Amino acid sequence: MTGMFSEAPLVSIVTPTYNAGRYLKESIESVLGQDYPHIEYLLVDSYSTDDTETIVNKYDGRLRMIRGPRLGPAHAIHTGFTQARGSILGWLNADDKYAPDAVRSAVEHFLKHPGTDVVYGDANWIDETGGVIRRYPTIAFDASVLARDCFISQPASFFRAAVYQECVLDESLPVSFDYDLWIRLAALDRRFRYIPQTLASSRMHRECLTLARRRQVFEVTMDLLKRHYGYIPLSWIFGYLSYRRDGRDQFFEPLRFSAAVFAASVSLGIAWNRNHPLRAICDSASTAGRGLRRQISKGAHRIQAALSEPRVLPSPPAADKQISR
Repeated sequence: MTGMFSEAPLVSIVTPTYNAGRYLKESIESVLGQDYPHIEYLLVDSYSTDDTETIVNKYDGRLRMIRGPRLGPAHAIHTGFTQARGSILGWLNADDKYAPDAVRSAVEHFLKHPGTDVVYGDANWIDETGGVIRRYPTIAFDASVLARDCFISQPASFFRAAVYQECVLDESLPVSFDYDLWIRLAALDRRFRYIPQTLASSRMHRECLTLARRRQVFEVTMDLLKRHYGYIPLSWIFGYLSYRRDGRDQFFEPLRFSAAVFAASVSLGIAWNRNHPLRAICDSASTAGRGLRRQISKGAHRIQAALSEPRVLPSPPAADKQISR
């Protein structure tokens, strides 16, 4: 394996961390355990107060630790990238992990397709214990879909350092900075290539950024969609108002439909997208249609389940016993 990749590119992986000791060892070992030999690993710590330093010291000589002020994860990641020497970059959050062949698979695709700027693959959402929850909804690259949703799982993505130097992370964003990066790279016509292979696991738990800052995720994402595309899809507005109403995280706690919230979403969608009134109305009708179909489907499944359940009839009274009146 080493001989095969003797002339292969150096890949720099950055892990931003702050008090993530609970999962950090698993994340580090998923990087150091890669079956690709040319990896530079940088861990950027924002002066954690937990056991992070003790954990990292066990890997002395196998990674480089950089310490700096706590200015947000995007700042920490960018700090690592500015000191990275690799021609291919990736970042892995302190609670996520790579598949053992993730880096090698990405490098092979870069070498086979030299015009590719970003490579990404499939990923699984996992829970606190590492159990698979479900697959991340990744699809083959379609720039138009980015205007509605992020279909690229960040830990399963790698990109060329030269491309990152042209379009760096927006350090002012506290969340959704990966989504923002994909949108801006796509706007620059950078070439993305999808690998239909599981490259990483993204851990979902109550303290992860996506769920711990749920309201901020909605607000920042809607703002960047408005800024980049001039339009906020109704699905985001409905999710946001639903969260404001019931506080359900819409991952572990599924989104609940409310006619009142939907009506408010339509009104707000038209107001926020005043330059695209017809699109907002069509979006509302389309979303309502999908919601109605889901409700009908759920009702049909419930009826089918009820009909398929065995019915237990009461036993008739014994013939030799008197029926009480």
